[in-house]
Amino acid sequence: MRRFLLLYATQKGQAKAIAEEISEKAFAHGFSADLHCISESDKYDLKTETAPLVVVVSTTGTGDPPDTARKFVKAIQDKALPGDFLAHLRYGLLGLGDSEYTYFCNGGKIIDKRLQELGARHFYDTGHADDCVGLELVVEPWVDGLWAALTKHFTSSRGKAERIGALRVALDASRRMDPLKPELLHIESQVELLRLGDLRRRDPEERGQNAVDGGRSSGGVGSESSLTRSEPPLSQAALSTPAAPPEYLHVRLQECPGQEESQASVTSVDPIFQVPISKAVQLTTNDAIKTTLLVELDISKTDFSYQPGDAFNVICPNSDSEVQNLLQRLQLTDRREHCVHLKIKEDTKKKGAALPPHVPDGRSLQFILTWCLEIRAVPKKALLRALVDHTSDGREKRRLQELCSREGAADYNRFVRDERASLLDLLLAFPSCQPPLRLLLEHLPKLQPRPYSCASSNLSHPGKLRFIFNIVEFLSHTTKEVLRKGVCTGWLAAVVASALRPDVRVSCAEGGKAPAPEISISPRTTNFFHLPSDSSAPVIMVGPGTGIAPFIGFLQHREKLQEQHPDGHFGAMWLFFGCRHKDRDYLFREELRRFHQCGVLTHLKVSFSRDAPVGEEDAPVKYVQDNIRLHSEHVARLLLHERGCIYVCGDAKNMAKDVNDTLVEIISKQAGVEKLEALKMLATLKEEKRYLQDIWS
Repeated sequence: MRRFLLLYATQKGQAKAIAEEISEKAFAHGFSADLHCISESDKYDLKTETAPLVVVVSTTGTGDPPDTARKFVKAIQDKALPGDFLAHLRYGLLGLGDSEYTYFCNGGKIIDKRLQELGARHFYDTGHADDCVGLELVVEPWVDGLWAALTKHFTSSRGKAERIGALRVALDASRRMDPLKPELLHIESQVELLRLGDLRRRDPEERGQNAVDGGRSSGGVGSESSLTRSEPPLSQAALSTPAAPPEYLHVRLQECPGQEESQASVTSVDPIFQVPISKAVQLTTNDAIKTTLLVELDISKTDFSYQPGDAFNVICPNSDSEVQNLLQRLQLTDRREHCVHLKIKEDTKKKGAALPPHVPDGRSLQFILTWCLEIRAVPKKALLRALVDHTSDGREKRRLQELCSREGAADYNRFVRDERASLLDLLLAFPSCQPPLRLLLEHLPKLQPRPYSCASSNLSHPGKLRFIFNIVEFLSHTTKEVLRKGVCTGWLAAVVASALRPDVRVSCAEGGKAPAPEISISPRTTNFFHLPSDSSAPVIMVGPGTGIAPFIGFLQHREKLQEQHPDGHFGAMWLFFGCRHKDRDYLFREELRRFHQCGVLTHLKVSFSRDAPVGEEDAPVKYVQDNIRLHSEHVARLLLHERGCIYVCGDAKNMAKDVNDTLVEIISKQAGVEKLEALKMLATLKEEKRYLQDIWS
């Protein structure tokens, strides 16, 4: 059997799932995949590896390799390594990313570039899959083309690397090969067109974080397609559906004595701190389009520490009502307190099957559905395919087959992915589908903690940590129109409801008063969004809406530093803030004015996108990028001549991209260079950590 080494670097399980799919398909194509997480460095050695290497790499943050790849990246970036260190290695790499972020697929690109710098060469061209329009648009053709590329590789080196196994001979043989270009990998340009088309369908005011276009599921004029129904030609097409994913878990539900169950029992690599909420304030008026809350946590009795600009994780549960509805639909309501015990099926055909690490043994079914599984996750095609085999109605079975087939990719994107359908949505839409509990535990990913930016400085608020968030609300159209709240923000809003009421005093210090509600938090490992070490460097901050959070921490910190060092030299601080209405959602209005009046904030530029223009203005400043353009000479001077730093925080889909485009335009004009050169200059700012982004989709 022709062997290849298959590594995955995953953050939330996506890259792992794709690598496992490759591994499972390998045998049918005459190959054997040696599958490992990239962090398992004791199980493989690239320095001596003679087989071809296949790597699947996701991207996290604003362009970082996943946490599981941190050790690997550090090792290969050792500057002492010679340029031919991996000259014997032939590899193919699949990067996963989201083109709404500036550093698209950068986790894979970092590894790809460094492998080549160390002498490794492609036997198969790199694929860049875009979660913005559907990873499968690139993943499926890339995986399909992999087998021909591997066959060509082994054919070229047969009788040498295979028979003798000599490293040098394998190197010489491989040098004669040209990289194989898989069919359909012109898709990146198509993906960009699809992405732009998708964004054009959305209201430019509402698209961005937490926004959903509620009209898409109804289809075009005259169309009757829906989640549960297809139209010709799909309804009449012969389908190429994937093979059913192999079962690998045996689940036993056992009655167990009542026990206290805390989310702290969920496995985590980071320390978890349970902290009380000391304050909660609504920052917006009741008639604002979005409700924004400020929450203050008391961290004085913990060793949790942070700097302004850091982010942290909030560990949150799934909606209790959705958990109960799922239990009811699975006919497991009467067993919700039973303990769940898992083991690997003895006859499983899944290679390298392992117990899901995010499902603790012996915990109740209700606990696992509440704290461990992302039940709101958009079902992947593998899950849809698994549901097919547990659906008795012929029409429902056919529709699920369509949605997981290659021919039904457009319908999958439209009715499942774009509508953010959940497993519960599918089970309600297909009533004859009766999946076993095992299937959920095999396919649902880990419930991820939600990150938030620190909106305070420990110098200004010792022992306290503040953050802000919008209460996310969106319409789900999968089966019927339902108003849903974000998993974390909906829960947080309920937790702090009592603290927001003026008639309830929150305190745990004295008897007779309501105890302060508590939440669990953990530190974020990637901290990069900090004030420059040189306090004299000018700072430009761009943060509309809740993107202002880290900059409040910056300003509080700078104010205290200036008080402590009255003779110090501090650079100018510019803030470009934006909101919809001056009188409804101008966050931190009084605090910003105070910073401006005392000189900590030297320039405050605010835009209001929904307010009518004042006076005779023909072109009112609606968005932060408009205000940046209005002050282009100052911005260019600070960045290009005074070694200033620019920080952008907020929505990745539109704001961050528009700000980036505006900066390219400004640099091109003010420096008198072509757009390409301006792009290079902006890239240099990023490399120098003088253009930093903390953005989300």
